[in-house]
Amino acid sequence: MPTAIQTVLEPRKSPVQARSTASVDAILVASIQVLLQVGKERLTTTRVAARAGVSVGTLYQYFPNKSSLLQAVLKRHLNEVVEAVEAACFDAQGQSLDQMAAALINSFLDAKTRNIRTSLALYAINGDLDGARISLEMGTRAIEAIAAMLATSPRPLTADPHSIASMVYGSLTGISRRLLESPHPEKHVIPLRPELIFFVSSYLNACSTRLS
Repeated sequence: MPTAIQTVLEPRKSPVQARSTASVDAILVASIQVLLQVGKERLTTTRVAARAGVSVGTLYQYFPNKSSLLQAVLKRHLNEVVEAVEAACFDAQGQSLDQMAAALINSFLDAKTRNIRTSLALYAINGDLDGARISLEMGTRAIEAIAAMLATSPRPLTADPHSIASMVYGSLTGISRRLLESPHPEKHVIPLRPELIFFVSSYLNACSTRLS
């Protein structure tokens, strides 16, 4: 049954030409705009196509239904967060653990809260779009990037970098969930940043000094 559901949600085809890519980009951007304007229940493929400036037929070439469209929007959003983490972790390889912690937290928070209204809207519908599977896939990528960064630490770690990375990323996703569930989350981002950096930095440094 999960396989059948996943098939229904998958896009019909991927864009292979610049014009097709532009159409898909426009459709996904329009989907966010319509979602923010009228909410999930009133979002329709007709409204999205009109906002994107494409025909409904063009939209259906890539997305067979409303759920597959919203799932693609969610995937893009989470992919942007993970790509930011991957880039920051790559750039921070070989740096101190404190620098690694700061790079990771800054990249994660910046990507997660760049458009907090979008993050809130997608978080609210995450459970309806096979979000757990998508989040797991994206999380695996992020953990691999963090582990690769930690493996280059100038100070030896007393635990497996992958295990440490899993703990760190799990903490970040849990905290970001609480942030999005809180009233006025945008007010908490600034004070949360240094606390998260301190938290992760302290944990990483403890992992480099404690007895195994």
